[in-house]
Amino acid sequence: MPEGAVLAAREGAVATITLNRPKALNALDRDLTLALREAVFAAENDPGVRCVVLRGGEHFMAGGDLKWFSTLVRGKSPAQNRVQFEGFIHEVHGLILSLRRMPKPVVASVRGAVAGFGMSLMMAADLAIAAEDAYFTLAYSLIGATPDGGSTFALPRIVGQKKAMEIALLGERLRATQALELGLVNRVVPVADLEPETTALARRLAAGPTAVYGRTKALINGSLGEPLEAQLQREAEAFAQSAGEPDFLEGLAAFVEKRKPAFRGG
Repeated sequence: MPEGAVLAAREGAVATITLNRPKALNALDRDLTLALREAVFAAENDPGVRCVVLRGGEHFMAGGDLKWFSTLVRGKSPAQNRVQFEGFIHEVHGLILSLRRMPKPVVASVRGAVAGFGMSLMMAADLAIAAEDAYFTLAYSLIGATPDGGSTFALPRIVGQKKAMEIALLGERLRATQALELGLVNRVVPVADLEPETTALARRLAAGPTAVYGRTKALINGSLGEPLEAQLQREAEAFAQSAGEPDFLEGLAAFVEKRKPAFRGG
């Protein structure tokens, strides 16, 4: 992992991945991409991790690193630029797929700039909590580029097609309260409360039935591409699998005994 581009830490069953290019507002270059992919893959494959938090300090991410992009295009032909940027975007997209498919909940904790790929990254998380100072812009159209990072998949599903068109084509800033109203984030909190609120939410998720969370996540993520009959079958199979696991028996026992369940994650 490139030194310092991402900070990865684990406390109990919660893995926290912090973007660490503060002078560049965590703008995405190849080093940050590789570091972030490695940290996410490590958390995904660590059986001791039951919840993942993505954060970025004072700013979550201000999109792609345009200064770095400028060095890439310098002296290159249009064909060369197409090849190198398509390769880079595919590297980035592997990260998005990992977040979406990961069988454990992912929480984005954001403040400051959430722009371009920063919005894509936040939308790839399962839940998002924002500080009051956060602002959001898809921004790609402002530099003559089309969106990436799965934002054209996620955005219309979250806000609807017409609003997605507005956000993507105009590139206007949204305040945290607007993002909450549109369903882009789940909660908005004062800046001073962002870290403790994120910690509380992550610990709550980490104490839950992780395998059930993973199947629920897969059901919801795949639902819009399935006819009702197929989705009902997927639900039946997922419930049946859950019913054969210890967490289901623990959940039933806790309900009957009027106590808090102690889930093991399986």
